Amino acid sequence: MKILTVNTGSSSVRLAAFVHHEEKLTELVSVRKDSGGEPEDTLQEFVQAHELAKVNVVVHRVVHGGMRLISPCLIDCDVEREIARLAPLAPLHNPVALKWIRAATEVFGIHMLQVAVFDTAFFTHLPTVAQTYAIPHELTGKYALRRYGFHGLAHQAMWQAWRDQHPDFLQNGKIISMQLGAGCSITATDKGLPRDTSMGFSPLEGLMMATRSGDLDPGLVTFLQRQESLTPEQMDRLLNEQSGLSGVSGISADIRELLKSKDGYAGLAIELYCYRARKYLGAYLAVLGGANAVVFGGGVGENVPVVREKILAGMEWCGIHLDAKKNSDASGMSCISSEASRVEVWVAPVNEATILAQEAEAVISSRR
Repeated sequence: MKILTVNTGSSSVRLAAFVHHEEKLTELVSVRKDSGGEPEDTLQEFVQAHELAKVNVVVHRVVHGGMRLISPCLIDCDVEREIARLAPLAPLHNPVALKWIRAATEVFGIHMLQVAVFDTAFFTHLPTVAQTYAIPHELTGKYALRRYGFHGLAHQAMWQAWRDQHPDFLQNGKIISMQLGAGCSITATDKGLPRDTSMGFSPLEGLMMATRSGDLDPGLVTFLQRQESLTPEQMDRLLNEQSGLSGVSGISADIRELLKSKDGYAGLAIELYCYRARKYLGAYLAVLGGANAVVFGGGVGENVPVVREKILAGMEWCGIHLDAKKNSDASGMSCISSEASRVEVWVAPVNEATILAQEAEAVISSRR
């Protein structure tokens, strides 16, 4: 059986192909492409370039599944409608995922099995105190208002990668995982279960990101709407697409570009990005009552050592000591903390494609 995985982010898409043969799942090819161009053309090129003559199932990462789509499932008209209904809560992601689902139908035909795996599913059972907003409970019930959490596949993958390095822990262990890319989030996990996470009702809450603001005083939002006469749609665009690193610096949403700049606003954007992450790290150490490890993943988390260094600066008080050489030389799954560190620090390449393929296998097997 050949499985094609489609992982759409806010700025790129990752395509991969796997084959299940003799009880083993093997990755055949994986590519990352920047967003842009028509999904149908990209899929056709991928299939032809890598001679994937026979694909049996296409599996998609979908960011927001809400409270109805809480486990991987076959995609049908009802599932598509629910993904579309949730699009206002994940405007940079769900509409894009729908485009790719429909593109796969165009390329492979209406009878192709397609599976959706939801980023919110990992956080379905967040503790009530971590999922609840302090607003009237009548509104909470009426509109299903709660902290959903996102990047679930990535945080699940980081937990599993760390666990694989510690077989003696059985299912125990407390980690704080940071997914730092175009979108950024941090999660506190205990015994494999998330206890809190920074993204909430939408992927806008929490850490400062490439183009997203992260946490804001709600009063600031209503003030700007009045002063600038912004519609809700304009406000969404401002906070999702024109803020974060891009908005503060006025130069770029790419932190690597900002690190090269001597501009004062570029420097402020970097400091703010790292400061906000460090604040959440301290909060989640309190949530867990300490941690065994801090794990970095994502394009920035895996590949920009200076960001890891800045986030962890001054954290010696809680037993976190970074090894500067290990940090700068990190490649692949790497421990970058010093011998003196009571809390391990790891860099973990996040292979969401493997999780997608495994989940697709499970869905298909359950039909037999």
